[in-house]
Amino acid sequence: MSVYDHAIAPLMGSGNALDEAKGKVALVVNVASRCGLTPQYEALQAIHGRFADKGFSVIGVPCNQFLGQEPGTAEEIKEFCDTRFNVTFPLTTKVDVNGDHQHSLYRQLNESSDGEGYSGDIRWNFEKFVVDRSGKVVARFHPKTAPDAPEVVAAIESAL
Repeated sequence: MSVYDHAIAPLMGSGNALDEAKGKVALVVNVASRCGLTPQYEALQAIHGRFADKGFSVIGVPCNQFLGQEPGTAEEIKEFCDTRFNVTFPLTTKVDVNGDHQHSLYRQLNESSDGEGYSGDIRWNFEKFVVDRSGKVVARFHPKTAPDAPEVVAAIESAL
């Protein structure tokens, strides 16, 4: 099954946030606004801008499962992202990435292994997945790996 076959609502509005990404390379990231890793939004926006014209998109997936670090409403999350980081990439509705209420997108993503062979539950906010144009996960990266780290950029460029 393609990652793009899952339905997940956009942060604002209706429909499927993944519809716009079909046929593109994407970096899917679970995000939070009150995390020590939140400054990664800046690099996420930069990488989105760098490759957007080549058929690439960052997709931010807010999640409040890690110490309640994304407690806001959709409006508060949008305002935070707009005012603090000028985010232009799509954000989805807030979902669970682990556990009994895990979104189906993350059931699939969590099956992927990172470079050290880790697969399974999301470890923390800002875990990253590179998805190719067909919707196949081609790389997974630890939350502390910067979005613009050489290995992330290489995986994006390879998929493009």
